[in-house]
Amino acid sequence: MKNLKIFGEEIIESSSIEQIKNCFGEEDLAVLTADAHFGYGHPIGGAVAFRNHISLSGVGFDIACGNKAVRTPLKVDDVDIAKTMDEIWKRIGFGTGTPNPEPVAHPVLDEIPELEVTIPETVMNKLQKKAAAQLGTVGSGNHFVDLFRDEEGFLWIGIHFGSRGFGHNLTMGFIALSQGKEFGEKASEGSMNSAPILFDVHSTLGQDYIQALDVAGKYAYAGRDAVVDKVLEILGTTSNFEVHNHHNFAWKEHHFGDDYWVVRKGCTPAFPGQTGFIDANMFDDSVIIEGVDSETSKQGLYSTVHGAGRVMSRRQAAGKFKWKGRRKIQVQRGEINYKNTRLEAVERGIELRGGGADESPQCYKKLDDVLKFHEGTIRVLHTLSPVGVAMAGDSLDI
Repeated sequence: MKNLKIFGEEIIESSSIEQIKNCFGEEDLAVLTADAHFGYGHPIGGAVAFRNHISLSGVGFDIACGNKAVRTPLKVDDVDIAKTMDEIWKRIGFGTGTPNPEPVAHPVLDEIPELEVTIPETVMNKLQKKAAAQLGTVGSGNHFVDLFRDEEGFLWIGIHFGSRGFGHNLTMGFIALSQGKEFGEKASEGSMNSAPILFDVHSTLGQDYIQALDVAGKYAYAGRDAVVDKVLEILGTTSNFEVHNHHNFAWKEHHFGDDYWVVRKGCTPAFPGQTGFIDANMFDDSVIIEGVDSETSKQGLYSTVHGAGRVMSRRQAAGKFKWKGRRKIQVQRGEINYKNTRLEAVERGIELRGGGADESPQCYKKLDDVLKFHEGTIRVLHTLSPVGVAMAGDSLDI
């Protein structure tokens, strides 16, 4: 397809390629990055430039998910990494629905009741309370707070998460509205193969969604800032360089002489000179990159990978579970034994807190292999080796 650019087609599953083809029209442009894999209504690693629409499915449930990384003046060898990771684990909330053990205030919370979309008062109250409670916390899945060593031995902080339950509730509210229901009413998410949910950017609903994205984006930035500030406080230091951006979002941009709404899902924006933080997995090196200008960059809508990309589903890795009351019981074993992952972390000298089988390194492609397909569009500024990893964990060592 002439309006679809694919990076690394040979390492991308065919289902993701077919899925992106269903996400855009003849007047739109699309990109699939080399870390792409199948997602809900829109592949992760997929970007679409729309002339007249904005895609809820393209932004996804975790509005404004993104990364932040900062360099400190501290040398890793001068820091007690184990003690620091213990403090991070104790003072920062990890996991679905987890409130912040040390609540933070931020002006973005005052913008929530100013949303133009009609939200029933009781629903709005719950939305505000959840947003306030979870601001500055880290989600589950592949979200993390990590410590890294760069080429010169300096300590970096790297984090990954988005707008938490606030963003998810916004998304579900707009799905309900798209189905003719009231914001807050139960809505059907549909299957992963469902057609993407599109809003006309000139419609009232489209404009309301764009405003909601703006607020959720500010919320995610504030949350990541709060977490990094907390880690800097724990370390008793400051930062002297930072990288911060979303990779699940929509931006109004100019490409090939025209204006578009560009929706990126699991894509890092990489315009010439723009920096980004791309993480790998628990054990492999992550990178700080910078976008460069080239014809290939233009064709790719100045988009690059946001990670290494999964090669194993969460269920395949961790197995199948069911809930019995408040207990999570495994009913089918997965392919990964997480005890082995913990042992390997010790062998590598990485202080690991939390995590689970579905986030073990075997679940991901190799970042170096993925980045090769984006040569000529980005350059690596720093290589970061993990020394501490904190992720929401499962009580079962599977």
